[in-house]
Amino acid sequence: MITDVPGVRVGHHHRIGGGWATGTTVVLLPAGTVGGVDCRGGAPGTRETDLLAPQNLVERVDAVCLSGGSAYGLAAADGVMRWLGERGVGYPVGQRPHEVVPIVPAAVIFDLPRGDWGNWPTAEFGYAACAAATGGPVEEGSVGAGAGARAGSLKGGVGTASACVGEFTLGAIAVCNARGEAVDPATGRFWVDGAVPESAVPSPGAGTDRPPDLNTTIGVVATDAALDKAQCSRLAMSAQHGLARAVRPSHTLFDGDTVFAAATGARPVAGPAERDALNTSAAEVFATAVARAVRAASTVGDLRAYRDTWG
Repeated sequence: MITDVPGVRVGHHHRIGGGWATGTTVVLLPAGTVGGVDCRGGAPGTRETDLLAPQNLVERVDAVCLSGGSAYGLAAADGVMRWLGERGVGYPVGQRPHEVVPIVPAAVIFDLPRGDWGNWPTAEFGYAACAAATGGPVEEGSVGAGAGARAGSLKGGVGTASACVGEFTLGAIAVCNARGEAVDPATGRFWVDGAVPESAVPSPGAGTDRPPDLNTTIGVVATDAALDKAQCSRLAMSAQHGLARAVRPSHTLFDGDTVFAAATGARPVAGPAERDALNTSAAEVFATAVARAVRAASTVGDLRAYRDTWG
């Protein structure tokens, strides 16, 4: 799990039922963590991504907020900022310890059709997710930001995975809400479990009455390696390759696929070969996290889960 990276904590808060199917997931990061980001697709919903560009001032990030609710759900990051600010965590801007601005990049998925209009995450969702965050096991499936997620024709959700890369630990968390399919609709086999010719992949919605939708898969890849902002951005780019392996098609006009990268800096990196190994692993681990999100999801309303469709 992403919490295998020392110091990384994850918390969920969501509401399901009674006209609700949405939520927020927060990744809390240890002091000194460097951040990066990679955005793809035609419909992103993000906050503070420009700040993570290598040429800009702030290098450290305090948390990443992943949320449902489309652009409305970006308000959940306000609650994350409040929770961190109350604890004096953030970029110092004054003479006194509490005078800080927490650095909280955020991204959202489009899950508005899952609930009643107006039922989307607020600042209280972000605050509650922070309060629930732990460094232990991470609940997967239809929880947090994945509560109302849809993965092609199936229920999407939250998934996480990790790997050891030499002396480093690398983990990922993904909220799969993709326009494309994570499984072969003809066989139920996950794309990450075996190569399938592109010609065998149907267009989104082919053979169904599903109307065009807005989607987006979002997530975080984290490591205990010491990377700068540019190297973190490269790590996030590599994780996007993993999304392309796990979902077909990915990065469409209807998706705003966004992956954040976080490097805690606990272990020095000797050179390019170690960074390349981390990048390669990022693609594999993020692909696994995406598949796990769909495998773990539960049916919500009339949106059936993989486990209820394929057993």
